[in-house]
Amino acid sequence: MKTGGQLIVDALEANGVDRLYCVPGESYLAVLDALHDSPIKTIVCRQEGGAAMMADCHGRLTGKAGICFVTRGPGATNASAGIHIAMQDSIPMILFIGQIASHAREREAFQEVNYRAFFGPIAKWATEIEDASRIPEIVTRAFSVATSGRPGPVVIALPEDMLTSEVEAPAAKAWTPVETRPGEPEMRQLAELLVNTRRPIAILGGTRWTADAKSAFEKAAEAWALPVGVSFRRQMLFDHLHPCYAGDVGIGPNPKLANYIKQADLVLLVGGRFGEMPSSDYTLLKSPYPDQTLVHVHADPDELGRVYRPTVAINASPASFAEAFAKTAPKAPPAWETETERLHAAYLDWSTPPETSPGSVAMGQIMTYLESVLPDDTIFTNGAGNYATWIHRFHRFRRFATQAAPTSGSMGYGTPAAVAAKQLFPDRDVICFAGDGCFLMNGQEFATAVQYDLPIIVVLVNNGIYGTIRMHQEREYPGRVSGTDLKNPDFAALARAYGGHGETVEKTDQFAPAFERARASGKPAIIEIKLDPEAITPTRTLTDIRERR
Repeated sequence: MKTGGQLIVDALEANGVDRLYCVPGESYLAVLDALHDSPIKTIVCRQEGGAAMMADCHGRLTGKAGICFVTRGPGATNASAGIHIAMQDSIPMILFIGQIASHAREREAFQEVNYRAFFGPIAKWATEIEDASRIPEIVTRAFSVATSGRPGPVVIALPEDMLTSEVEAPAAKAWTPVETRPGEPEMRQLAELLVNTRRPIAILGGTRWTADAKSAFEKAAEAWALPVGVSFRRQMLFDHLHPCYAGDVGIGPNPKLANYIKQADLVLLVGGRFGEMPSSDYTLLKSPYPDQTLVHVHADPDELGRVYRPTVAINASPASFAEAFAKTAPKAPPAWETETERLHAAYLDWSTPPETSPGSVAMGQIMTYLESVLPDDTIFTNGAGNYATWIHRFHRFRRFATQAAPTSGSMGYGTPAAVAAKQLFPDRDVICFAGDGCFLMNGQEFATAVQYDLPIIVVLVNNGIYGTIRMHQEREYPGRVSGTDLKNPDFAALARAYGGHGETVEKTDQFAPAFERARASGKPAIIEIKLDPEAITPTRTLTDIRERR
């Protein structure tokens, strides 16, 4: 006989969980008690949104389901931001929520929420365990659902009385991974299409990639001299210095790459959905019928033909497809080799930072410095805002599992993601880029970094405004500023108050020594960069935008 709380922890252990992220609550005390005697490492966070984003980052960097526990009501609703990110980003994750006792259902009891209804539209599966004897079954199923096909978040509500009840139940067993592989006819058809094309391009995205899959696809691209782009915030999927790399197909892509995609005669879309942002609002590939021949590879059959009608649909995971594609090669040199060389040269030019910008701080020079001192396995995290352009455009990603950023464009993601990344990879540099508005949405998780001695470095770009919104505001309503100004704390002092290391940078030449001091401190650090708000993008100022409307 075991309690429901013990059975939950047993099921997590059986499915290979080594750590979880939580904010404690009285609604799942029985689980916390069982964790006391478990080898699972429990990371205590400061707000449920941050905890859920840490679980998302865990799933994003490992391919294994990130685990999060929160309490009922406001705890669960706080965590919903992380669930939405994981759903839109196809990240495997399981959120466990303490629930009210069964006898109080549908009385609007203290902190009562119908979690199936609340999370149903934004999770891959939302359920509630009413009988503790079914815990091994439902938890194992949750791991399968979260990781198979198109991965996504699963939400499981745990009634308080169910967790304390004692029952007999079978021992939990690990879920069985499901792999989908391309068939030989589809691979032959792809090879025939490539032989007869003149302007092809591959665009990589989605999840269920591995380091081996990345290497295999790079090998295949080299054999075919195939130009390769990566989808929005999936830049770690291809070596940016590989001669076939053409650039990222995100927000504001290189115009030369965007024009090439529009004029391409074949697009090989691997792993991704190619949604609104990477498709430039469905203009690079027209929906539902693209102008280009489309070969779409996806692990979930429901995504094939959902938005775009493909010429060839291949139901396969990116990893298995890359393995199969690497075994193919053209019989003669492809006709598009010079186009591939031209696209890579255009990328190198596009990703060279500008030397100057308005104000006393030139972010381009800072990016050049970081590129010169950081190793290839450095992990970059960020949330959302114009500041993120400095990473996406000017950092040249080389290695797999080096990027954690939400394709859903959620602010506040970078700091909790950095905490999770440093937990997973303590021997690697972890750099979080954040804006002043973005940081303060989940900046309290800097305290979690201090608590667990995780020396992340937050590069906090402070321009005193919600920069992306101000940019749009000046374009649509020039000179009519409303709701976008910010008055901020002294972020360096805030870092020290938490027990970390703090630096303030007001001139470009102050950054390098500040960064080295932060790195040498061995503490979580914040480097606040006071950036002129005019430097709203790498190439445009607010005045430009206002006057060119």
